[in-house]
Amino acid sequence: MHTTLDLWSMLFVFMLATFVGFQVIQSVSRLLHTPLMSLTNAISAIAIVGSIIIAGEEKDTTSLILGCVAVAASMTNIVSGFLITDRMLKMFREKGRQQ
Repeated sequence: MHTTLDLWSMLFVFMLATFVGFQVIQSVSRLLHTPLMSLTNAISAIAIVGSIIIAGEEKDTTSLILGCVAVAASMTNIVSGFLITDRMLKMFREKGRQQ
């Protein structure tokens, strides 16, 4: 009974955080997306450290598989975040100046 209540509480918090996060991101001005992406990359870097720790513990096969999936998802998020940030910064460069 107690674990079921904890599961429902965690699901409720997850759903609430999803809706709040969606509303916050949706209402951000277009000029602030680049700093927001940089912050997201920093959070993903923290997530990858945690997922490497979970995958490295090798307590059982399930935690190993979930840890490896978390590492792959975090790395995809970090790489794509940097690619998007770079693309957005290129939009603000002058046309004649290339780097």
